[in-house]
Amino acid sequence: MNIQKTLLIFLLWGVSFYSIAQSQQAIQQVVEQAYQEFKDVQEGKNADYIKELAKVDPSIFGIVMVDIDGNIYSAGDNFSQVSIQSVSKAFVLSLVLNESGPEVIKNKVGANATGFPFNSIIAMEINRESGINSMVNAGAIATTSLVNGATADDKWNAIVKKLSEFAGRPLEVDEPVYISEAGDNQRNVAQAQLLKAYDKIYFDADQSVDIYTRQCALSVHARDLAIMAATLASGGKNPITNSRVVSTEAVSYTLPVMATAGLYENSGKWLYQTGLPGKSGVGGALIAVVPGKFGIAVVSPPLDEAGNSVKGQLAINYIVEKLNLNPYLVESGN
Repeated sequence: MNIQKTLLIFLLWGVSFYSIAQSQQAIQQVVEQAYQEFKDVQEGKNADYIKELAKVDPSIFGIVMVDIDGNIYSAGDNFSQVSIQSVSKAFVLSLVLNESGPEVIKNKVGANATGFPFNSIIAMEINRESGINSMVNAGAIATTSLVNGATADDKWNAIVKKLSEFAGRPLEVDEPVYISEAGDNQRNVAQAQLLKAYDKIYFDADQSVDIYTRQCALSVHARDLAIMAATLASGGKNPITNSRVVSTEAVSYTLPVMATAGLYENSGKWLYQTGLPGKSGVGGALIAVVPGKFGIAVVSPPLDEAGNSVKGQLAINYIVEKLNLNPYLVESGN
């Protein structure tokens, strides 16, 4: 009897292992199909209002998925580095939520979608009373100003440490991008001064802009970004390092804010198509989070008019459809 039970357990384990292997193979195949489907797309152009971004190779195209067990699926160029830009906003928001709790963001920043471009000053005027959003520049600067620390160095060190924990490796600033961006960020400086006038910035305005500019210049590749997204998907635990990065509560408040404004004025369209919280950056990065399952990242610098990676949107849409990852797609029996 014991031998029969042992054999049955071994058989079931073998079937389960085979099924998992088949499932992983299917996921890898879909990722490769997405790469082949969109690698020759010529639409979009690099951001050029930051001079260094205009110089980035527009042919870079990498897709990476990481599941919450740490399995990695990839195609294309996974290790060419780009600046993280606005994708950093999601992770700095989670840092502040982890440090200070959700009421701080609710009361001092806001979570309403603006419906305007990422750098809109009009949105600040219209939403002065109802709040802004940590996924657009004004709200991101306010969020950065809330990071714990008595000095600018304290705040910066906390940010780079936490984002490195999300990625599972030390991240460094792309100095040419930082210098270029710092020289052309007058609009962000103006927004910080408006925040100061509205009592919605919580540290020195100029230093907050500088910290924000530096966080946007952190250098990442597609695999970093997929691991970071998978850490959100797993409730704040990095599936590669197995370390707790932020609390599950912090993630539960980060993802809805990403859903409201992660792709700026096209956020509603994105959510309608994928059902997933996402975040784009003008460096060409785009991430999506499938809660409890996957982090997905694409790096491709050419952008649409809203500042979102063209190939990134196409590839993630394709993967979501092929793997039925839209959480709103609920299939029931007859």
